[in-house]
Amino acid sequence: MSSSSPTSQPRVVSVVGATAAGKSDLAVAIARTLGGEVINTDSMQLYRGMDIGTAKLTEQERGGVPHHLLDVWEVTETASVAEYQRLARAEMDRLLAEGRTPVLVGGSGLYVRAAIDEMDFPGTDPAVRARLEAELAEAGPYALHQRLAALDPAAAEAVLTSNGRRIVRALEVIEITGRPFTASLPTNTAVYETVQIGVQVPRPELDARIELRVDRMWEAGLLDEVRALEALGLRDGLTAPRALGYQQVLSFFSGECTEAEAMAETVRATRRFARRQESWFRRDDRIHWLSRPAGADPVELLERSLELIGRQV
Repeated sequence: MSSSSPTSQPRVVSVVGATAAGKSDLAVAIARTLGGEVINTDSMQLYRGMDIGTAKLTEQERGGVPHHLLDVWEVTETASVAEYQRLARAEMDRLLAEGRTPVLVGGSGLYVRAAIDEMDFPGTDPAVRARLEAELAEAGPYALHQRLAALDPAAAEAVLTSNGRRIVRALEVIEITGRPFTASLPTNTAVYETVQIGVQVPRPELDARIELRVDRMWEAGLLDEVRALEALGLRDGLTAPRALGYQQVLSFFSGECTEAEAMAETVRATRRFARRQESWFRRDDRIHWLSRPAGADPVELLERSLELIGRQV
C-alpha cells in the first residue's frame, strides 16, 4: 500500500478508544502507510515486563514499525503524567524534526491529553502529601473523597472513590494552589496540530471481545508473568499492582479469591473501565469516531482514517 503527497499534513495522529477496541493494529497500519512511528499512550504499557496483561503488541504484530515509550518504568515506580508528558513530547518533537508522523495510540485519556494539549503540573509539598497519605491510611479513600467533593465537586466526579492516590493528589493541589484541582486538568487547547481518531465497537461486541481477551491472557501465561513481577517487587509499587488483571491475580495469590473469581473479576473490571474510557473520550468533540463492528474490513477502516488525516491510499 503506497501513499501520495499529503493534502493537509497533520503534525500528529492520535488513535484512541476503549480497551480491546482494536486501536493498536489500526495505529500500526496508519504508521506504516505514512512512514511514521508509534508512541504509546497506555499508562500501564509503560511498565517493563507487564506484557500479557496490558496486551502489548509483539514484535511481529508491530510489523517493523518502531514503537516508543514501552517498557520505560520498573513496576516499583509510581506513574507520573508529568514525566510521561516530557518523554512523549521529546519523541514527538524528534519525529517531527525528521519529517516523520508520530502516531499516538492508547486508552489512557489523561496521557493522551498530556501529550498533545496544554497541561501544567502543580508542584508537590512533601509535608502536605505525607499528612494526606496518613489520613488516607487512617480514614480510607471514601472519607477523603467526601472532602474532595465539598471542595471541588467536578474533580470528585472524575476521580473514583477507591482511587486513594488520585484523591490525595487532588487535595494536595487544592491546598498548595488554593484553586480547584480541575483547574490543573488539561484544556482543549492543542500544543500539536493533531488528528484524533476514535475506534468505536458496539457495546455487546466490545464486552465479548473483553471476555475473549481475558481468556487469552490466562492462556498466554498471565499468572506466570505476575509471579515473575511479584518477585521484582510488584506489590511494593503504588501504580503497577492496580493494573487490570494484575490486581486480581495478586488477590488470588494472596488467597483472597479463587482463580476463577479473579478471572471473572478481571472481565467485570475491564468492562467497567472500558465504559469510563468511552465516557472520557466522548467529552472531546475533536475526536473523529469510526465504527468497527464485527467483520469490519480493516483496509476500509484504514482508508477512512487516511481520509481524515488528509492522505490518500
